[in-house]
Amino acid sequence: MPKDGQPTPPAEPRLRADARRNRDRLIEVAATAFAEQGAEASLEEIARRASVGIGTLYRHFPTRENLVEVVYRRELELLAKAATDLMAESAPDVALEEWMNRFVSYLAAKRGMASSLKLLFTSNSSLFAEGATQLQNTFGLLIANAAAAGAIKDDIEPTDVLNALFGIYSIPDQPDWRDRAHRIVRLIMDGLRIRN
Repeated sequence: MPKDGQPTPPAEPRLRADARRNRDRLIEVAATAFAEQGAEASLEEIARRASVGIGTLYRHFPTRENLVEVVYRRELELLAKAATDLMAESAPDVALEEWMNRFVSYLAAKRGMASSLKLLFTSNSSLFAEGATQLQNTFGLLIANAAAAGAIKDDIEPTDVLNALFGIYSIPDQPDWRDRAHRIVRLIMDGLRIRN
């Protein structure tokens, strides 16, 4: 146990290549299922869509909360990697806006896992502290990169923009949720950009 008294996350087991592929596929399918159907998405359906048996799912993830935690961590890792990739490939303001649009997908998955995430929060609050730090660091890099390039205003506090983005989470769950979320991203970008 580390000095802060919080349990360390379990080490990922070493897996054969086929088992690793099955595990990765289960995580990918579960992220989509949680985003589409919520945390109550059928584990049997997740296993079927991943082309594995339910026993394989339970071997990798003994409880629904285990699966939700791994999906949550994966979503954060994908956001961090996307920031790095986007900054290398795109103009700084384009990278920032595209990352915020990907953040909408992260929020969709998080909404779908809300009830299980609440259970995790009570048993593993360090998971969320680590996640918040990772998000703030990632987004801070994107903001600093765009400000240094003169693409956005240079007096922007990344946490203020993140708070605005998290407001998307509260949009009522209706069929046009994603469209509304992407419109909010455009509004935020319009406010950040420097107009000549």
